[in-house]
Parts: sequence; structure tokens; C-alpha cells
Amino acid sequence: MFSIETDSNSSPEHYFQELNLQLSSLLSGERDLICNAAQFSAFIMQTIEGLNWAGFYFARGEELVLGPYVGKVACTRIPFGRGVCGAAAVTEAIQRIDDVHAFEGHIACDAASASELVVPVINGDELIGVFDIDSPSVGRFSAVDQAGIESLVATFVAATDFKWAI
Repeated sequence: MFSIETDSNSSPEHYFQELNLQLSSLLSGERDLICNAAQFSAFIMQTIEGLNWAGFYFARGEELVLGPYVGKVACTRIPFGRGVCGAAAVTEAIQRIDDVHAFEGHIACDAASASELVVPVINGDELIGVFDIDSPSVGRFSAVDQAGIESLVATFVAATDFKWAI
């Protein structure tokens, strides 16, 4: 059984460094996309306070399709360019939104969500999808959170095969 252990008194930067080491250990020896995406989503929900949703949307054509996640029932398909996730897919840039209700075109899958952080998942030069976390608190995500989650997503990408094995 895997146990997550962190020092809650450490600086936010050090906390994310600790998480990254533990994530590497969690994903070690497993390369399957679905398995690692499910584990990653659960890991984030267990270790980052103040979230109400964490998960993946995978790029399929010109839309994002719901992948493994932890949280309430979610939107199943999001067109590129629509909402925060769609903006991240089109721009291939992180979207850190303090107040999603002020974001033009926001998609309210969960009315309780107030802020959002979306990190594009890119393997080489290919957009695989996006990793999305939501919080019921306005302004929940800082620049340190953004850098930390971006680093964790990079660890996920390095540990994962993005081609289906038959």
C-alpha cells in the first residue's frame, strides 16, 4: 500500500518538491495512461487542500473528452476554445483563473467551483489533453501552486506512455 507523507509546516515550494518525489514513487513501474491518470487525479485530491475537482480531459479532434478524475459528475465534452479547459487546449498555455464566474465563456459543470487551474498535458509537441483542478474558493491558486502543479504534470508525462498497448 502506498502512503503519502508530507510536512505541512514546510514552505509551499518545498511541499511541492516533496509531493513530486512521492508522485514519482507512486507512478514508478506503471506506464499505462489510464492507470496513471487515475492515480494522479486521486493523488492531487488527497494532497492539495481546498479542491472540489481534479482530473483530465483528453484531446480528441477539436474537443476535449472527459478522462479519469475525482469529484462530482462533470461535463463530458468541451470544444477547443470554450471555457477555461478549452482555452488551455487552444493556447497550450496554463490558465489560472481567480474567479471563474468572471471568465467569459466559463462552463459551469459544478456551480460550487469558484477558481480553476488548467495545465496543458503535452508530450513532445503533441497536445494530449489538459489537467484541470477546481476550488470552491475564489483566488485559491497562487503562482507557487501553478508552478507546483505544472511540475507534477511534467512528472506524470515522463512516467506515462501515451500509445495504447495491445
